[in-house]
Amino acid sequence: MPLDYADPGGKTIDIAISRTQATGEKIGSILLNPGGPGSSGLYLAEQADGTPIADRFDRIGFDPRGIGASEPEVRCLTSEGVDEERREPDVDVSPEGIAATEADHRDYAAQCVERTGADVLEHVGTREVVRDMDVIRAVLGDEKLTYVGYSYGTRIGTAYAEAFPSNVRAMVLDGALDPDQSPVDEAVAQGAAFQTAFDQFAADCTQTDTCPLGTDPSQAVAQFRTLVDPLVDKPADTTDPRGLSYDDAITGAQQALYSPQLWRLLRAGLSELREGRGDTLLRLADTYSGRLEDGSYTNIDDAFNAVRCVDGPPTTDRGEADEADARFRAAAPYLDDGRSAGNAPLDLCAFWPVPNTSEPHIVEVEGLPTLVVVSTTNDPATPYQAGVELADQLRGDLVTYNGTQHTVAFSGVECIDDPLTNYLVDLVPPGEGLVC
Repeated sequence: MPLDYADPGGKTIDIAISRTQATGEKIGSILLNPGGPGSSGLYLAEQADGTPIADRFDRIGFDPRGIGASEPEVRCLTSEGVDEERREPDVDVSPEGIAATEADHRDYAAQCVERTGADVLEHVGTREVVRDMDVIRAVLGDEKLTYVGYSYGTRIGTAYAEAFPSNVRAMVLDGALDPDQSPVDEAVAQGAAFQTAFDQFAADCTQTDTCPLGTDPSQAVAQFRTLVDPLVDKPADTTDPRGLSYDDAITGAQQALYSPQLWRLLRAGLSELREGRGDTLLRLADTYSGRLEDGSYTNIDDAFNAVRCVDGPPTTDRGEADEADARFRAAAPYLDDGRSAGNAPLDLCAFWPVPNTSEPHIVEVEGLPTLVVVSTTNDPATPYQAGVELADQLRGDLVTYNGTQHTVAFSGVECIDDPLTNYLVDLVPPGEGLVC
């Protein structure tokens, strides 16, 4: 693929693709993306084995440009550098602390340029990814695109629908992002959704006498802070010589809040922390951060930063940054370390070496078929209302799942999977207002 579609004869990049063939009478191909941004999609082709769509479609997984096995990859820090970054608690909001944090942001951005190249960083945004997808569609011989995207993958699907509306056959967009929402508003809404997930975890946990947060759910946030705040000054012991840092404790907890199936690990991790140990939370944080058994890292975090910084406008006004920080702390008190003095550092994207290529906007597209948006009422990562907004902008059908997890399509919930399968196979939309 061309790195820059405005210069098709210039530098090229490689996009990694996996393909699992249909087991029955084939309709065509279906492209799959798990989100992130930064997550590899290669595994999705095989993970869809046993689902109803496996019979009728060749399943195509792909790593968007800069991600995973696609080359060149976005890479900023060495593995040792990531370990070091995870050890340092980012909680000092004194003038000196803010200056140090922003110096770290500048250094991180410089390392991204050094290891990746500014030209690559400039062209890893969603607008370029959808151009790659259309090439993949054409090479596969499909007249129109059939697509299932999760989380950030809904942004990819939306952008494709805007760029190539006449090339769309069908799309399922699960765990939606609202294209018209600013990065700050999106972060605050996500913080509030994770707080809801934490509250639900706490309500479940405190029903037992062995809950590490006690037996009173109204005190769960305070109990959580009592466990994690001391890690700012002294990491917890772990079998791994790294120990459990404050940042890793927060990250591990967030990883476990993505699904009730992981709550048992959060309960175990917090119980360990009461005893001065951090092994379970460290393992959860390693999973979230893409740390492999040999101590190396995938590029999920670096790619996440690179894509988000070109996909939306940075906050460069200090007053707006302070307000955003206050809003986030109010929305997610379990994440509030209580150290705010009303000021905050600018975000990494304020120091990004290349300009953003997208802005929040209302999607207005003519000529689309009916697309399907799936939204979970208590999704911690992509709040339900974003799905409502996206379905409205696309004039698509909204499918609501009453649950507490991040995305649900083709995970074995028949009430969801059956109508989505009928839609993808027979192009019969589920209709507006389906609730499961």
